Parts: sequence; C-alpha cells; structure tokens
Amino acid sequence: MGYKVVVAGATGNVGHEMLNILAERAFPVDEIAALASRRSLGTEVSFGEDTLTTQDIEQFDWTGWDIALFAIGSDATKKYAPIAAKAGCVVIDNSSLYRYDPDVPLIVPEVNPEAIHDYAKKNIIANPNCSTAQMVVALKPLHDRARIRRVVVSTYQSVSGAGKEGIDELWDQTKSIYNPTTDVPPSKFQKQIAFNVIPQIDVFMEDGSTKEEWKMVAETKKIVDTSIKVTATCVRVPVFVGHSESVNIEFEDFLDEDEARDILREAPGVMVIDKREDGGYVSPIECVGDYATFISRIRQDSTIENGLNLWCVSDNLRKGAALNAVQIAEVLGRKVLKKG
Repeated sequence: MGYKVVVAGATGNVGHEMLNILAERAFPVDEIAALASRRSLGTEVSFGEDTLTTQDIEQFDWTGWDIALFAIGSDATKKYAPIAAKAGCVVIDNSSLYRYDPDVPLIVPEVNPEAIHDYAKKNIIANPNCSTAQMVVALKPLHDRARIRRVVVSTYQSVSGAGKEGIDELWDQTKSIYNPTTDVPPSKFQKQIAFNVIPQIDVFMEDGSTKEEWKMVAETKKIVDTSIKVTATCVRVPVFVGHSESVNIEFEDFLDEDEARDILREAPGVMVIDKREDGGYVSPIECVGDYATFISRIRQDSTIENGLNLWCVSDNLRKGAALNAVQIAEVLGRKVLKKG
C-alpha cells in the first residue's frame, strides 16, 4: 500500500526534479497529481515512464491525499498550504514561508530527522534554503565530534536558484555578448550575470546583510544547534546548476583534518573527493544530477586554535530543493504515516 502524492508547481525546475526523484527513488506512490497555475493548465510532465497532465491548483480537491510537495513560492503557498493541510494532506514546502515558524519543523533528513514528529502542529514541514541544506549535511557530523563554535561561509550560487528566469537571463546575456547587435539588460538579477559575479542574493536588510545570508544563519541554528554562530556572504555566479561554498569552521575542541575527512566519508549524504593535486576536487558542473553533497579541500586553518576549511558543492535543484523534500517524505512515511 502506497501514498497519494501531489506535486504542486510541477512545471517549474524544482517541481520537475521532484517528479524525477520520486520516480528514481521508487517512492511508494499509489496515485500522483501534478498541479500548476491556471496558465500552465494541461501542460504534460513526466513521472518515470508515465506522462501526467497538470491540473489547476485553484480547483484541486485535497481530500484523501496523503503528502503534497510544494514548489510554488511563498505567495501561492500562503494561500494553498493551509487548505491542503486542513484537508489532512501533509505539506512539505520548499518556499521560505514556514521555515522560521516555531510550530513548523525545518528538516534535513541526514541532520535532524527526529523533528518529523512536530509536523502535526500545522500539518506542514518546511524544506530549508538550498545553500543551508548542503552546508548542514557537512556540519552536523563534525559538530557531533568537536562542537562547532563559529562558521564563516561564502557561497557561489548558480542562477537556477533564481528559477527559470535566472537560467534564461544568463543564457540570453551570454549569447548577446557574442552578438553585439542584441542587448539583454539585467531583469531577474541586479546586474549583468554573464561573465560576472553579484554579491547580492535577495533583498538587503538593515544590518547590511542580505535576506539569503540571514536565512543561512537562522536555518543553521534551527536545524543543527542554536549556539552556533554563523556569518555568510552569498554571491550569485554565472553557473547554470550547482551551488558551491567555501566554509571556515571554528570548533570548541581540536579536530584533525584527517579525522574530519574520515568522519565526512562515513556521513550520510556526503561524498568526499579530496586529492591534493590538480583537479582533485569537485566543481559544480560535476555534481549536476547527483544526490550527494561533495566535500573537498579539507584542511587545517592555522590562524585559529581549532579551525578547518572545506569546499562544499551540491546540485541545488536536488539536495538544495527537490531531493531534500522527497527525503522528508520518505522519513514521514517511514516514521509516521507507515503505509509504504
């Protein structure tokens, strides 16, 4: 016996990946519905070897459905998630709307699966920000061993994190540079993204940080440990898919780089590729389509007493969004609903 599953936002990048991953991981589905906005009504999407026709989310009857994976943004989620949850369908939401709600668990299954039992307060579970998800997978096993005091992270985030519009803008601007008769001014991003980097993701806050940077701080504390201090600089780079992070970690106790490497090799969801030679690390283009969070360049930081540096790369459409949502659904099914 399996589950009746809904994917809301099925025509978008993340919704498309949710359908792919549900099929790839053979999630126990008895029935599946692909929802989209009215303007995408009737669009066909793939689910394994099957083809689904999208239904209108506004007219959808949520009664009798078990799990809904939401990839529709905060505004639409605010409207439809409470309706689905009230009908008894557990919502796993990819937007930022519920991440900081104390009554909604924020879950990365490799890190805090025990939080799944808190879903019943609102029948909603939050999926973390893409940059946070991959980082905490690496932080948690190290924190368990040596207690993290402080994290300094700089991100190099692909344009797919901004949706299809971000991908299109990079593609169109790149073509326009080689064809001077066309001009593609910034629209989705604040400045030209082709052949450039932009040290701003989301809006600025009063303290000078951006909303994306604040998300990493708040979410790391909620998922891993409230005592961890985090400071972040988030940068958009001209890469289509795959987020990269340079992470500096200060521990309470000394942790040797070799031991850290061994710990991460055994950590769930982590793949260590760390050779001290040309090309002995993972770049974002190499992680596309993979489930793992890749860790490279693990080394001691000699400027502080108990410090390590590492390089963290993951497919942001997978671990940073769709994969993590499906993994949450797997934990929900295994620990709570227990149908499949």
